[in-house]
Amino acid sequence: MKTKIAVFFGGKATEHEVSVISAIQAMENMNREKYEIFPVYISKDEKFYFGQELREIERYKKLNELLKTVSEITLVKNHQTGRVEIYRLPLKLMPKKLGEFEIAFPILHGNKGENGSIQGMLEMLKIPYVGSGVAASAIGMDKAAAKHLLRDTGIPVIDFVAFNKYRFFQAEQECLDECEHKLHYPMIVKPACGGSSIGVEIAGSREELAFKLNQVFLLDRKAIIENKVQSLREVNCSVLGDWTEAHTSVIEEPVTSSELLSFADKYMNDSSKGMSSASRKIPADISAEQKEQVEEYSRRIFRELGGAGVVRIDYIIDETDGRLYFNEINTIPGSLAFYLWKPLGREYFALLDELIRLAVKEYKRQEEIHYSFDNNLFQSNSLGKMKGLKK
Repeated sequence: MKTKIAVFFGGKATEHEVSVISAIQAMENMNREKYEIFPVYISKDEKFYFGQELREIERYKKLNELLKTVSEITLVKNHQTGRVEIYRLPLKLMPKKLGEFEIAFPILHGNKGENGSIQGMLEMLKIPYVGSGVAASAIGMDKAAAKHLLRDTGIPVIDFVAFNKYRFFQAEQECLDECEHKLHYPMIVKPACGGSSIGVEIAGSREELAFKLNQVFLLDRKAIIENKVQSLREVNCSVLGDWTEAHTSVIEEPVTSSELLSFADKYMNDSSKGMSSASRKIPADISAEQKEQVEEYSRRIFRELGGAGVVRIDYIIDETDGRLYFNEINTIPGSLAFYLWKPLGREYFALLDELIRLAVKEYKRQEEIHYSFDNNLFQSNSLGKMKGLKK
């Protein structure tokens, strides 16, 4: 009997289209003899849709027409079977069941999906899901939070300042002073919870910094500002596994067309191939010592954040002194970083098999945790004396 897998993709995020491409890539590479696949598309207005037509990339060129051919749905947990059932909306006296699944596979990029929200929903549904959990996803999405945590564990990060839009709009000059006191120009300004290089800007003066921050706050509620490394190289490494088994991929060096790696560099060479189409050197042309350091840091970061499944960790090398810095982690990387595993002999279908195995393993481990203890507070004689309760 085939394992029933629901793939979630789309979502309310600037990387909506990238998610669609990554998900369709994954569904095309899943072993159809082992899995029955249920595509669940989340629109930009956060409605859920189901239909096999959602697996056809060409149909997204006319999205409104595509959505007319599929069903808006809701999800219901069947506690007898342990599966999640898919029902067509609107619900009627005799609801129309469209299918059911036993494992969820979120392939959402950016906020509203990669930030722990979909993972929290799936945990409430009590179903195994692929990838990192709620906490790791939320911290990984927030670049400032991730850097604060990892810096405290000894992972080197570039000097940075972070604050939210509310503080900035109330005390703009104070925020600019803080940046100038702790950092130096030029500075990199970017959304703390953004991705795919969207909204990343360079500020060379106080006036530019203020302007760029106002631009960033159109995309996110929080900004992170860093010293710009003048002579840098970017290298990335994927990690596959969980706390007990963390394996590193080959290391890549993205090839950029400008000072900063842009959205176009990542996705526009062949947009139907997503992140796998970006220009890159594999393996990266780095020293044996740097390679060992990237691999060691990657395993440490993966475990410190509580990662699971497959992630991609991005680094910056300062070419003036060869120092390596953590830049960011992608807990659901574009194209699931399959292109970093293929050189090691792991084909995409095998990577997907492993991710599904890890999801089931993690779910069983979570089921071993006790979330209650024997203490019936409602039977306590002092219940009526508790503050705030009406008698």
